[in-house]
Amino acid sequence: MDNEIYNDLNKILENQKSFFKKEGPPDLALRADRLNRLKDLIIENRYKIVDALNEDFGVRSKSASMASDVYTIIPAINHAIKNLKKWTKRVNRKTNFPFNLTGGKSYIEYEPLGSVGMISPWNFPIYLTFAPLASIFAAGNQVIHKPSELTPLCAQLMKDICDKNFDEHEFATVLGGPEVGSVFTTLNFDHLLYTGSGRVGKMVMASAAQNLVPVTLELGGKSPVIIGNGFDVKIAAKRVMFGKTLNAGQICLAPDYVFVKPEVQETFIEGCKEAINEFFPDLLNNNDYTSIINKNHYDRLNHLLDDARNKGAKIIELKPSDENFINQEHHKIPPTLVLNVNLDMDIMHQEIFGPLLPIVNYNELSEITNHINSQDKPLGLYYFGTDKNEQNYLLKRTSSGGVTVNNVIGHLQQTDLPFGGVGPSGEGRYDAFEGFKNFSNERTYYKDISERFDGLLAGIRPPYKGNIEKLLKSIAK
Repeated sequence: MDNEIYNDLNKILENQKSFFKKEGPPDLALRADRLNRLKDLIIENRYKIVDALNEDFGVRSKSASMASDVYTIIPAINHAIKNLKKWTKRVNRKTNFPFNLTGGKSYIEYEPLGSVGMISPWNFPIYLTFAPLASIFAAGNQVIHKPSELTPLCAQLMKDICDKNFDEHEFATVLGGPEVGSVFTTLNFDHLLYTGSGRVGKMVMASAAQNLVPVTLELGGKSPVIIGNGFDVKIAAKRVMFGKTLNAGQICLAPDYVFVKPEVQETFIEGCKEAINEFFPDLLNNNDYTSIINKNHYDRLNHLLDDARNKGAKIIELKPSDENFINQEHHKIPPTLVLNVNLDMDIMHQEIFGPLLPIVNYNELSEITNHINSQDKPLGLYYFGTDKNEQNYLLKRTSSGGVTVNNVIGHLQQTDLPFGGVGPSGEGRYDAFEGFKNFSNERTYYKDISERFDGLLAGIRPPYKGNIEKLLKSIAK
């Protein structure tokens, strides 16, 4: 471990903890003020945010960025502000007999955890910092944030605007690469939030365990799409391709592969082609079509295609203008369908995180559930159809962090729904009330009966007389 880095980071953390101990939990007015400052800095710097994202990616749709990394965050912040009083209200619970009859009181109050460490990823660096921050601030916590070094302009911008709007004891940003990240996870936070890959997530969890720091992991996985009965196949294809090409598929919730029946496969493919023709008449010089983040990820995706092709897959590149992607300024990959896939192919085991879409044929629903259940539980699952029996069969026999019916990714956009994974796709939740709870301590309280009724306790104190089991049975009813 780099002791200099550790000492610098730990100093910030200790200052935050000292401030919290001295000042106590922030009241609702201060929490609302922090949330309003967060909202204002996003809106005031929205054009800088969009420009930084475009520069970091090489090409990233400015319109899509304005939606995904600016205005999609605002409802979550507003929802937290609106519900602060409700979420922080004391929750009364039942008190055991006979103490409930003589003044005993049981209740829960939500208190801040303290200082939360947050490691955010590169794919949606602004959204995946500020959206969970709404829950963290609502719960009354302080934050130390380590953004991804793969989007350096966004990281620097976030530091600049957050340093201007928040004191270091409220929200501190630390910059650096893997060496800073590895030290960051060793700090004795009160909670640690990591968003990124499952591979790194395991290391984060192992490191945090050394201090018994509780963690929230927002990871990913292979989120399947099922084209079922009754829904227009071409409209389904259009919705899938919108989700698959948003940020060029570099989304933890991106549809990873699609189940279709053989008899509708051609219709689905035609729907995909029509959607791309409509969305992106050309790709290479189209500023609405996002580039892959860097050469390493570009090479990784091309390896997945080469591996699938060598093992018998049919590759269909969706290029309305038939452009040549070999010599290009950036790292764009056209939307690509992969047919005739099998489980020997790497593309069917690795999370794709790009604009490649394998298509898998099925005849029986059990083929779908058997495949999904043989893999790690996904972050999202998407079903298109109007057959309630079919829908219930599929959803009751599978598990995922979330579900969207008749679209993809949609459940993430619902302000009053929590977001998170299950098993290898994640642990814990943020957004909505569940996010507030996730970053709070549910402190339990019991106020015992007054001294006037102290005699009621005589039967359970020594010296024991008579048949104590009879008394215990009466209390346990």
